[in-house]
Amino acid sequence: TTKFTNALDIPMEFVEKNVKLRGKLHRITEKGLEVEHIPISIPIVTSIQRKWQSKGLLLVRLAGVELAPSGMVWLQKELKPSQMIWFQLLGREDLALECLVLVNKGRFLSVCLNEEILRQGLGRTARIEGLHHDSRLYWRLHKRLLQAELKALKKNKGIWKEESFSERIRDRISTNKFVQTLKHFVNWLRSY
Repeated sequence: TTKFTNALDIPMEFVEKNVKLRGKLHRITEKGLEVEHIPISIPIVTSIQRKWQSKGLLLVRLAGVELAPSGMVWLQKELKPSQMIWFQLLGREDLALECLVLVNKGRFLSVCLNEEILRQGLGRTARIEGLHHDSRLYWRLHKRLLQAELKALKKNKGIWKEESFSERIRDRISTNKFVQTLKHFVNWLRSY
């Protein structure tokens, strides 16, 4: 029933046991999601607690995901301010929480944002900070994330989208040293 307003307030046992917490999204930044923790509510106790609970937002990062700029845009379109999310604690680094983030999509369906971003090709799989690399959980989650990334790669989605033949030729011509020198020479001739 305690409301956490700072990552350091969350007991280490919660992080070690990978506890799921829920919260209300406030905003999406380059550093991660700023989330207001919403504790389990007990009607009478909750109304009394609200009066003396401090305000503060938790910084929640998508564990195992290196977000591409297009991923940030997608998150801002997909998530709404004040939307309720669940975040499973995997690690804590300074004031940030490394988490699996779950969003409800209908009554019985929830989507893991970490996997969905990779499935859409909007990021790359990264090391899952906070989990021991020799733990079964680390490898189970890492495998899930890699499988999601592989789906995007196979379907040429997002950052994995292959350039067309003409785009590749144009890029090679524009980066070719001889062509660059020739362009400079032609421009120099025109100036005379």
